[in-house]
Amino acid sequence: MTTITLLTGSTLGGAEYVGDHLADLLTNEGHNVTVVNEGELSDIIDSKRLLLITSTHGAGDYPENIVPVMEELEQQAPSLTHLNFAVIAIGDSSYDTFCGAGQHADNLLASLGAQRDVPRLEIDILNDPLPEEPAEVWLSTWKKSFCE
Repeated sequence: MTTITLLTGSTLGGAEYVGDHLADLLTNEGHNVTVVNEGELSDIIDSKRLLLITSTHGAGDYPENIVPVMEELEQQAPSLTHLNFAVIAIGDSSYDTFCGAGQHADNLLASLGAQRDVPRLEIDILNDPLPEEPAEVWLSTWKKSFCE
């Protein structure tokens, strides 16, 4: 089956909960999933398939635990043509920077040559207070495209 690196960016734990839930679902189907909550650049560069799940903090910023790896990724700008990826962004639509961190990550990965396997999911916690639920629906819809 597929080997997936699941990288989370979380301030209050929501993205981590979503990541753990999806990792359990994927593992139960035989996929090899490594969940990374304090990422390093090598976690991205050494991956062939990346699922990045991040909330948005402040004014469209990354959560503190993912800032170093995303800044290093942007500064070093390595070629990621070997990488397939998907992004789940979690945010609050009452802010004009709704899902800004996930949008930035999605665009950054694509700009470095990574191949977006499936459309980015944007979860609005105002409509979905349990973000695991829409994430599970998204996974069931796109799992075949993402995991092949």
